[in-house]
Amino acid sequence: MKMKRSPSIKKSVTLGFALLMLPAAVSPRTLLAQLAPSIPISIADREKALNTLFDEIWQDQLKHQPEFASSIGDKRYDDQLTDYSVAAYDAQLARGRSYIEKLSLIDPSGLPDQTQLSLDLMLRQLIDEQEESRFKTWEIPVNQMDGIHADLPRLVRQISFDKAEDYDRYVSRLNKVPVAFQQITEDMSAGIDDNRTMPKYLMEKVLVQVNAIANQKPEETTFAAPLKKFPAGISAEEQKRIQTDVLDAISKQVIPTYARFAKYLTAVYIPKGRTEIGVSSLPDGDAYYAFCIRQRTTTKMTAGQIHQIGIDQVKQDETEMLAIAQKLGYKDIPSLRAAMNANPKLHPTSGEELLSAYRGYIDGMKPKLPALFGRLPKAPLTVEAVPAFLEKDSAFAYYEPGTPDGKRPGTVFISTYKYESRLLSGAETTAYHEGLPGHHLQVSVAQELSGLPEFRKYINYTAYVEGWGLYAERLGKDVGLYTDPYSDFGRLEADMHRAIRLVVDTGIHSEHWTREQVVDYFHAHSGLDEATVQSETDRYVAMPGQALGYKIGQLKLLELRSRAQQTLGAKFDIKAFHDQVIDSGALPLDVLETRVDAWIAQQKAGK
Repeated sequence: MKMKRSPSIKKSVTLGFALLMLPAAVSPRTLLAQLAPSIPISIADREKALNTLFDEIWQDQLKHQPEFASSIGDKRYDDQLTDYSVAAYDAQLARGRSYIEKLSLIDPSGLPDQTQLSLDLMLRQLIDEQEESRFKTWEIPVNQMDGIHADLPRLVRQISFDKAEDYDRYVSRLNKVPVAFQQITEDMSAGIDDNRTMPKYLMEKVLVQVNAIANQKPEETTFAAPLKKFPAGISAEEQKRIQTDVLDAISKQVIPTYARFAKYLTAVYIPKGRTEIGVSSLPDGDAYYAFCIRQRTTTKMTAGQIHQIGIDQVKQDETEMLAIAQKLGYKDIPSLRAAMNANPKLHPTSGEELLSAYRGYIDGMKPKLPALFGRLPKAPLTVEAVPAFLEKDSAFAYYEPGTPDGKRPGTVFISTYKYESRLLSGAETTAYHEGLPGHHLQVSVAQELSGLPEFRKYINYTAYVEGWGLYAERLGKDVGLYTDPYSDFGRLEADMHRAIRLVVDTGIHSEHWTREQVVDYFHAHSGLDEATVQSETDRYVAMPGQALGYKIGQLKLLELRSRAQQTLGAKFDIKAFHDQVIDSGALPLDVLETRVDAWIAQQKAGK
């Protein structure tokens, strides 16, 4: 569940909002008269009523987003796919308004702290979904980073196959692929009518991805992966039946659907794709980007403010990088970068060597964690290569959470595409960001929290989650790692990358930059390899505002930590601070700041 918007929502505000959203035929007075007898009064009754509503909303999400349910190990909907029709979106918004009304009628005063926080966060999400609907984001559901064409193959590895029934449900899901793609196609066609389309050149990349699957043999697709190894207990005869059913569904339903989608992209959608890369060219584009900024950063910053912060951070990183370059005997940063690029020892000789470097740094961090955290995750972690059909246009590295029961470990995915062009100097900082003490630690701890509504374990505020990942990169420095100056330079390169994002994301979507301007800015201020520069540029075009959360979140965490250290002095405990930051799961930055300030005050008072 993604939650956005601003600070704690008071009952009077949300109730007023809920009443304003009522159908015209229903008066607020009538609604209150009808519901008043059932409004819980006592603290115990109100807490019970809220928890019941939280569970109802959670179950609603699992039912209507069956792929998400499967990804977290809930097998009830493994034979289903999401309904992507406009009617389904309308129904979702209607259910959301109903939940806002019900939640707004419960007075939060006197309730336990975490219960009040859960109420604020749930209302925040539901109200934000209503606001987002104004921009009809369902009309642009596919890009080279995400979309049904990529999400379905990714989902395959997230599902466990323990018995024959799991395969049977999987076949039923595969047989529903044509309908889901048809709904997505209709949404995209509506987008054409409304002048809401993705850039043409990005959709040409999607076409390549789609054709990669459409042109495969059924048994070679990712969809056939569950047939490679059957669990014990399934007889040979049953295995043969299952194999026939799965391959039949892939050959008759999945592959033809991908082929039809490729034809649709070629003949209909790509010719109508927009030529301007920024979302400012969309209807209400400026308002949409402002919404994306609020959503991704959970701040009230403007695009102009973020653009300037980015420029300032780039200068700061360059100062530190120059110091390392001169210490290593180079006159300037470009000289060091050129030497590193020419040094074969700093490049992997195979994809496996690249993956091994990440595994080694994660293993080296593990003994350091008890000095930084009181709470550590139980979930296992692995490092794997990005699937081949996605690697060319994928982010260089990303983390995929495991299941709460530990049956599927958390996974750091690394793109081995053109591995020889990658610098090993960046492996250490990325290992800490994506793995430990970054995403895997924070997300796994959230999933393992007890006593909270389920939805709280899966919230994904970009500024918090990615800000934590970037903050985690610096923690390696705090515990004496980055002993190799080239790795320390790589850490600063990574930090520079995130600072550049503030400049170029706002440049694209607010300052009307061209793609060439973005690429040139990268080349002027970073040492990223060409493949990464190209894929990252396209990522920002496709996902407006998403890249802003990293640096904005990191800066807020560093600000809060510095505030706590200065205020508490000798009383400051880094482990207690970190546990305070992560012990409630992901939070909006404004909410996190309020809670950390309260914690600082309690620590200062000796409570």
